[in-house]
Amino acid sequence: MLSQPISVTFDIGGGREVSIETGRLARQADGAVTVRQGNCIILATVVANKEPKEGQSFFPLVVDYNEKFASAGRIPGSFFKREGRLSDYEVLISRLIDRALRPLFPEDYLCDVQVLITLISSDKEVMPDALACLAASAALAVSDVPIKEIISEVRIARIEGQFIVNPSRTELAKADMDFIIGATEKNLMMVEGEGDECAEEDLVKALEIAHEAIRQQIKAQQELRDKVGIAGKRDYTKPEQNTELQQKVADFAKEKIYQISRSASAKHARSEAYDTLKDELIASLGEEAEDSVKKQAKKYYDDLQWEVVRNMILDDRIRLDGRQLDQVRPLNMEIDILPSPHGSALFTRGETQSLTTVTLGTPLDELLVESAAVSDYTKFILHYNFPPFSTGEVKMMRAPGRREVGHGNLAMRSLKKMMPGNEYPYTVRIVSDILESNGSSSMATVCAGSLALMDAGVPFPKHVSGVAMGLITRGTDGKYAILTDILGDEDHLGDMDFKVTGTRDGICGVQMDIKIDGLAMSTMREALEQARKGRLHILDAMYECTAEARSEVKPHAPRMEKLFIDKEFIGAVIGPQGKIIQEIQRETGATINIEEVGNYGEVSIFSPAKEGLDKAVAWIKGIVAVPEVGSVYEATVKGIKEFGAFVEFLPGKQGLLHISEISWKRLETMEGVLKEGDVVKVKLIGIDHKTGKFKLSRKILMPKPEGKRPENPA
Repeated sequence: MLSQPISVTFDIGGGREVSIETGRLARQADGAVTVRQGNCIILATVVANKEPKEGQSFFPLVVDYNEKFASAGRIPGSFFKREGRLSDYEVLISRLIDRALRPLFPEDYLCDVQVLITLISSDKEVMPDALACLAASAALAVSDVPIKEIISEVRIARIEGQFIVNPSRTELAKADMDFIIGATEKNLMMVEGEGDECAEEDLVKALEIAHEAIRQQIKAQQELRDKVGIAGKRDYTKPEQNTELQQKVADFAKEKIYQISRSASAKHARSEAYDTLKDELIASLGEEAEDSVKKQAKKYYDDLQWEVVRNMILDDRIRLDGRQLDQVRPLNMEIDILPSPHGSALFTRGETQSLTTVTLGTPLDELLVESAAVSDYTKFILHYNFPPFSTGEVKMMRAPGRREVGHGNLAMRSLKKMMPGNEYPYTVRIVSDILESNGSSSMATVCAGSLALMDAGVPFPKHVSGVAMGLITRGTDGKYAILTDILGDEDHLGDMDFKVTGTRDGICGVQMDIKIDGLAMSTMREALEQARKGRLHILDAMYECTAEARSEVKPHAPRMEKLFIDKEFIGAVIGPQGKIIQEIQRETGATINIEEVGNYGEVSIFSPAKEGLDKAVAWIKGIVAVPEVGSVYEATVKGIKEFGAFVEFLPGKQGLLHISEISWKRLETMEGVLKEGDVVKVKLIGIDHKTGKFKLSRKILMPKPEGKRPENPA
């Protein structure tokens, strides 16, 4: 017999109800819930192994968000007609949930945990990404999986000056700030989003409003958990502790680690010194030491290194590479370093380096971005690559991982804020290849991308730069240190990874992950201000490299122009069965794309050569031009008759050049006067309103013989 479902309902504002239900679906999972708003229903399940795998040394958490196309009444467009690997959109939502959940599991919990979130019913106006983490957390709340706290996430957007929690898709299209915030009842855990050059204080206000909404959702989860009767969490096998060995490691290595850490050495030299010391430590245990003891000693060594470096930064205010806490590493940047790409830049900051290219394409190169509810095309694409040699490693080269997708998305949404609107005819693809990495290669991508766009001649009005901030805290005495432009090691040992991008006028993008409890808003404000100064420092160097975009694309770049015509002329440009547009493309070498938008036709003309572009533009303008009496045209003779010549003075528009209008001299015959293919200048002197025929004159453009009266004055 099925158990009776248990549910709770709450209002997120504006009469919008959200319900969380458990006990109906997926009852063999450790925890399963459905979250519903409108017609949007998300199923979240969690299953955790009871024991860790033998020898397990890290926490194996898997979080996957998946959208069923059936949820929106659609069949997937793939060859197999079924959902395949996660799309970038699904990967990004999975990352949002993972980043908020992961720090909340106990550090000594090493059992496999799988959290699966599935959109099973879609609502075009309800954004599922804002509800996905609520569903995941609720599934954990009604399970006995030992997570420390309940969390949730909300979207906060500023629309026409007002902050709205979880806005509809239609409302979100008008937002100038869009952030997803994850938090526990007391602490922020994750921030991801973008703004139209918003101020730091605006971001803080958004965080505060979002946190209040999250507390309401946490309260609803607590109510559901109490109704289910979850009294506690399961016990689990904890790694064996050896305090005697731990002390032995500290006695042997603590001071040596400290000396290596404060030597201000380069990344690889420092890593080699740490590894050599670790080998010496293991050797000091003696050959008779068991492998399990050696493995445990290595872990204690890594823990000790984490502690020593943190205390050095907090107490001595010394960083691993010798910089001040708020100091940006040395910068070097160049543009136009590759001869063939349409735009290129090399950006180096310390030991992090991005080689970035820009390619200009046609509307046919637009990228289809598809989810269950929406399919749309984008003209701005950014791909981020992180090859293993960038960190001096040997690894298998696979498809882009979640890290590459996430970093590329942050850079894309940051640069997108300064991209021209839909009137810009090109599809733009940026590719960032990370050649070296020691901290914040995504921020190097933002800077290199901005430089490369200007080098390509994209009308990019302002530079966008980015900087990664770190935070180290110590609960025993309240000490903390905010670090500007963090190293890879500082990211690993820190309590916060906070990336901020923007122009001189405000913030364009934010990505933040917090690993500790109790981040005060005063500390957040301080970190934002320190990030602003670091961002401006980098921007100054970027403007010195190149202050503005090229006035036009490079000579070898394809040319493109966009025309807007009345939709009544679309058929005339295309011609019967595409005859006219095919002829234009054949004769000019241009590629032409026409799309009806409202009452206009949007004509995009793409050509590898300027001459072909100009010819195609003139041709199309001629087709859509309305002949004006008194205007002068270059006409091509199409046919000769005894009474005159038929000439084409605009594409698709012909008129009779009567024998009497060819010359001031009286002509008895057309023989030897004109021939087919001749180009002559004519003036439109009239239009027959009954027949619509055009009256043309050539002689009126010639000097009139003295004493001769014009027969047909214009």
